[in-house]
Amino acid sequence: MNSLREVEVVVTGAGQAGLAAAYHLRRTGFEPERDFVVLDHAPAPGGAWQFRWPSLTYGKVHGMHALPGMELTDADPARPSSEVVPEYFDAYERAFDLRVRRPVEVRAVREGVGGRLRVETSGGTWSTRALINATGTWGRPFWPRYPGQETFRGRQLHTARYPGPEAFAGLRVVVVGGGASGTQHLLEIAPYAAETTWVTRRPPVFREGPFDEGAGRTAVALVEERVRQGLPPKSVVSVTGLPLNDAIRQGIADGTLDRLPMFDRITPDGVAWDDGRRVAADVILWATGFRAAIDHLAPLRLREPGGGIRVEGTRVVADARIHLVGYGPSASTIGANRAGRAAVRDIRRLLAQEPVAA
Repeated sequence: MNSLREVEVVVTGAGQAGLAAAYHLRRTGFEPERDFVVLDHAPAPGGAWQFRWPSLTYGKVHGMHALPGMELTDADPARPSSEVVPEYFDAYERAFDLRVRRPVEVRAVREGVGGRLRVETSGGTWSTRALINATGTWGRPFWPRYPGQETFRGRQLHTARYPGPEAFAGLRVVVVGGGASGTQHLLEIAPYAAETTWVTRRPPVFREGPFDEGAGRTAVALVEERVRQGLPPKSVVSVTGLPLNDAIRQGIADGTLDRLPMFDRITPDGVAWDDGRRVAADVILWATGFRAAIDHLAPLRLREPGGGIRVEGTRVVADARIHLVGYGPSASTIGANRAGRAAVRDIRRLLAQEPVAA
């Protein structure tokens, strides 16, 4: 169980980015289990999709892009995305014989011997010449800290544990966060809750008109520049703004999306501002996003002074053996596909050279 196993490439994570990378490894001649291994911490196929709230139906999913080599067809838009996408991922893994190992927790990646990396996991240890890290963000929900937070007598929960709107029936709910999840939660909860309040750090930016390919490239370029500088990545939606669709327009018109600035402290029975304003609450729902789940890479000391990891394309600037896919500009489903292909292309070049001790 604890013996060291050698492969050419370890892929950590079997969401969109990890499966895309595994597909391209397989397609270019790498054999699963012999040449590469895919390790996933989740209990079943589906990546983070299997944990999404039941009311997020497939029809509400924005920009779900098919994995390379196999389309997602005939999906019922009324079914929960937490069912549709995992079924698709499961079929994909079987169709291409990717042999994902799960549940396997990657605990640490360290410098190994002979220029190789040592990947320590709950399922044993691997020695590898290259690592494709596709661990995403779902495992690291971001909880901001505010004075008085520990005194709140109600319930606090994060988007990662959002149970659906019915759980908030008759309650006073404060939703924190100006992204897509925050607005979706508000629009769902409002018909059930006794009262909803929306607070954000910055005024929300709503985007009029179509989001064309040129605008998409511009947005991705802005996110890409941050990771190139070694800064923590921001989401693409933080650059693009929120699409102003019919549901959003209705929410603005009826006051559901009447945003307040961020409160200054949390009280036992709600939230308060320094100007004297107070809002009573039974629940605070933190729709405050996620951070990259890359703590297992800490032994390699890849972080820059700015707090992020410098990446060119998908390659870590400080260590060419490591590629981050689904990180920063590749954190969309189509971006993850492209990143998986690019990472495999670069790794093939790396492995074609004689291994050099680090």
